[in-house]
Amino acid sequence: MLTFAVLQVCIFYLVLRALDTVEDDTSIATDVKVPILIAFHRHIYDRDWHFSCGTKDYKVLMDQFHHVSTAFLELGKGYQEAIEDITKRMGAGMAKFICKEVETVDDYDEYCHYVAGLVGLGLSKLFHAADKEDLASDSLSNSMGLFLQKTNIIRDYLEDINEIPKSRMFWPRQIWSKYVNKLEDLKYEENSDKAVQCLNDMVTNALIHVEDCLKYMAALRDPAIFKFCAIPQVDYFSTISQLLVLCVHVS
Repeated sequence: MLTFAVLQVCIFYLVLRALDTVEDDTSIATDVKVPILIAFHRHIYDRDWHFSCGTKDYKVLMDQFHHVSTAFLELGKGYQEAIEDITKRMGAGMAKFICKEVETVDDYDEYCHYVAGLVGLGLSKLFHAADKEDLASDSLSNSMGLFLQKTNIIRDYLEDINEIPKSRMFWPRQIWSKYVNKLEDLKYEENSDKAVQCLNDMVTNALIHVEDCLKYMAALRDPAIFKFCAIPQVDYFSTISQLLVLCVHVS
């Protein structure tokens, strides 16, 4: 059995997964989506609130979000405040990038901080609130999330660019514009050499967070928390290594 705050982490995940479902649904009009993202940290206190969006399991989560709110309201005040704070900051950041493209590498880092780095900060706070770990630095916690998110963004390029009714574009223009005129051009076979060069650039950017991830995990004391953190990191190390092999073989 896990020895840390399993319930608190599960609720934290479900709240942020619901928030992410709103952001991911490209069929929601911007003028509807942005206010929901900004106010989401208040909705988690409302047992009656729900918003139908998403597909499959995510739609079930949104339609039955009252169960998440009910469980959230049964948590201790310290846990509630930690989850609310991260949800508020994440929702505001998501709303910002609904209306703003990822132009520079700094934009890219900022977006990944909002959607994943904050998860790392929130988990560190929950581990600390449960008296299981020392409070990790914001920098290391942020890197844990950034590495996972950047690997996701690299891996999901084709899915995101082909999203209907509207493409989702997270690769920074500062990187891809060195190789093509439009981000979607990378998916065409005639641009395969340039696509691999761009992929190499993106992978190199993601790898800058690996040392911080290892430092974060090396400092963990609780075996269950270590496994909880290490399993996804190892999985994503594997993903990024496969992308590196692709870069080497094709080039």
